[in-house]
Amino acid sequence: MFHALVLDKSPEFSASLREVDDSFLPDGDVTVAVAYSTLNYKDGLAITNKSPIVRSWPMVAGIDGAGTVVESTSARWKPGDEVVLNGFGVGETHKGCLAGKARLRGEWLVRRPAAFTARQAMAIGTAGYTAMLCVLALERHGLRAGDGDVLVTGATGGVGSIAVALLSALGHRVVAATGKSSEAGYLRQLGAEDVVDRAEFAAPGKPLQKERWAGVVDAVGSHTLANACAQTRYGGAVAACGLAQGMDLPATVAPFILRGISLLGIDSVMAPMPRREEAWSRLARDLDPARLDAATTEIALADAVEHARRLMAGQVRGRIVVRTGA
Repeated sequence: MFHALVLDKSPEFSASLREVDDSFLPDGDVTVAVAYSTLNYKDGLAITNKSPIVRSWPMVAGIDGAGTVVESTSARWKPGDEVVLNGFGVGETHKGCLAGKARLRGEWLVRRPAAFTARQAMAIGTAGYTAMLCVLALERHGLRAGDGDVLVTGATGGVGSIAVALLSALGHRVVAATGKSSEAGYLRQLGAEDVVDRAEFAAPGKPLQKERWAGVVDAVGSHTLANACAQTRYGGAVAACGLAQGMDLPATVAPFILRGISLLGIDSVMAPMPRREEAWSRLARDLDPARLDAATTEIALADAVEHARRLMAGQVRGRIVVRTGA
């Protein structure tokens, strides 16, 4: 028996901690004893039922997990292997990792880098892995340290916090945008050189504005993303990975055809394995665990529902690691 955070809809929505056994697990060729999971924005949407994230009921929440293989019929994995899971529809169409155990598919798993403990891997989670995908995309576009200021929006969130830490460690001058002026010290501790009010970006702006950013990591969307594009310097790029403000993009083609900027879409859920492995390898090389610890709060599985509500209310900074009890 083990505990799992189960989302159900029969007929009313509920999110509750239940004791279940292996018969509750879905099909898969690898069973993992989950040591830690985490709360991402998508988890918050699912657990609070604020968006139709879940497509199959009942569902175990948790799009991320880190733990040890206990059973495997996959040629890639054997009992005792330390693994990490991010995305692939887990917690949406396949029962997830906010539980003591998860049954998964071997081709979804990444070997946990030796540089990180299971707890640290979940302090990174999908948010940090997505931040690294954004950095890699900007680098492929040509962004290098010294090119100019790099903007990170939603900077106190999970993606934003780790993006600030990564970009700073790589030598970029990072400007962090947040609506929480009280968190300026936290963002500077992560490596931000400057902190600006998100209100500068949140309202409708001119199609083309003063050139400010060599690159942008945006986890917000809507007017914030439109204004970031309008302020990006000639030939620069914006990596877009989130929709905290909205799914819309009220922009014009002006920055693209007059300044030659690029908008780089970042998908973490179905990213191919080579890109995932590259991202985790770079995280192991470039992310300072001390900065990671400063951005992390650990909770018990029993507290996950309450913290998901706080996450959706904008009352959480950085990353929430969930101790599953495995």
